[in-house]
Amino acid sequence: MGFQENGNGEMGLSGIPLGAKNKYKRMNSEFEENDDVLIQQQQEDKRNGIRKYVLACAIFASLNNVLLGYDVGVMSGAVIFIKEDLKISEFQVEFLVGILSIVSLLGSLGGGRTSDIIGRKWTMALAAVVFQMGALTMTVAPSYAVLMIGRFLAGIGIGFGVMISPIYIAEISPNVTRGSLTTFPEIFINVGIMLGYVSNYAFSGLSSHINWRVMLAVGMLPSVFIGFALFIIPESPRWLVMKNRVEEARSVLLKTNEDEKEVEERLAEIQQAAGHGNSEEKPVWLELLFPSPALRRMLITGLGIQCFQQISGIDATVYYSPEIFQAAGIVDNSKLLAATVAVGVTKTIFILVAIILIDRLGRKPLLLISTIGMTICLFSMGATLYFFGKGSFVIALALLFVCGNVAFFSVGLGPVCWVLTSEIFPLRVRAQASALGAVGNRVCSGLVAMSFLSVSRAITVAGTFFLFSAISALAIVFVFTLVPETKGKSLEQIEMMFQNEHESLGSEMELGDVEQLVQNKTGLTN
Repeated sequence: MGFQENGNGEMGLSGIPLGAKNKYKRMNSEFEENDDVLIQQQQEDKRNGIRKYVLACAIFASLNNVLLGYDVGVMSGAVIFIKEDLKISEFQVEFLVGILSIVSLLGSLGGGRTSDIIGRKWTMALAAVVFQMGALTMTVAPSYAVLMIGRFLAGIGIGFGVMISPIYIAEISPNVTRGSLTTFPEIFINVGIMLGYVSNYAFSGLSSHINWRVMLAVGMLPSVFIGFALFIIPESPRWLVMKNRVEEARSVLLKTNEDEKEVEERLAEIQQAAGHGNSEEKPVWLELLFPSPALRRMLITGLGIQCFQQISGIDATVYYSPEIFQAAGIVDNSKLLAATVAVGVTKTIFILVAIILIDRLGRKPLLLISTIGMTICLFSMGATLYFFGKGSFVIALALLFVCGNVAFFSVGLGPVCWVLTSEIFPLRVRAQASALGAVGNRVCSGLVAMSFLSVSRAITVAGTFFLFSAISALAIVFVFTLVPETKGKSLEQIEMMFQNEHESLGSEMELGDVEQLVQNKTGLTN
């Protein structure tokens, strides 16, 4: 009985070359490797599908914010022609521009309670419908009075939309991407501003009776797409838990999170947070009027950052950029509108920097970079107008510093403000507390927009920029001392962070009291 030799000189007792056995083993290994590759590919496809779905939800939820941005941008140029067509005074112009921000606070106040009743998703739909009514009324307005009615309706719709979009996105997003996704509303505001500027420039050649109407009518288009969004985006899982629709919430979380284990952990956290909130019998409005120490700090942080976003003058810079460039020496209307387009493009481009950095660098560092940069640009703008007067050199510097101001705003204070206020409040009061923040934002925006021309007449445009720079410097101090870092934490963990801080302070005081009692007892014993 002989032995067969394989190609490598090895022989098997059965006469079968050993290489043949190795061949079968290698085939099995290849099958196993192919299975592993296939599983990994399926997992990667699932992750990509989830990311695209969450991205689509964030985009559609942000469409209402295009309406606000477009209104801010288009009004900066439209008022030039409205003033000419309807023969209105400078005071009426200020009132027309600023009233939208004031009226929108009604929408924001109502939006918090409405979103708790009908849901985040349908509140966004309501916002689009109300804005459509207002935009249509403004488009066909034969007089200043009718124009103001349309402005009133549009303001309420914008108030609803601005308040609810960041809340919805924050509640539906995974922790690791929540920051960048929650900046989308601010991105879309910037896109809207840029489109408003482009609309001004594109339609300015029409007659003054028609051009501003066309400019305002174009603003109705984004809200049409919101109707399609209702068939794509789900309801917020946290709102569903709050309404005891837990299985629906689990289904939404499975669509928006890659890890099933994380879904169950997140669902348990949400249920626990909702349970803690419901165990307190106080109505939400009473909790907000008489907040606990932790909620008080949340309110100070949320309301403070919202107010600083506006009183540092960003809406005045955007609404009245033509007047600012006129002060620097530009007199031709087409050149004025072209300069405002440059401002809009800058504001939109730099928001992309915030998307990249907010979940990497963090919220607080971006806010500090933003407020410091804004302070420098605002002060430099004031100094340019004060010391150099008018001329081509002043125009170049004015364009540089205005663009620099909106760029720094877009990197931090603009988007991060909305991210923070959608993150820091407990589930039970989140919508209505965020609504208060939006109200503060809109009130400050309206006051600044309605007073800019009057203040600049009283203390000059340069003096107004010096004032804005001083306020921006106060914002630096506020951010450094009172704003916490929330990067990478779940919404429930952020809530616990505020609570634990006060509990730890209380614990330290109690420990100090115990130590004092021990010392006193020791002294008495001695």
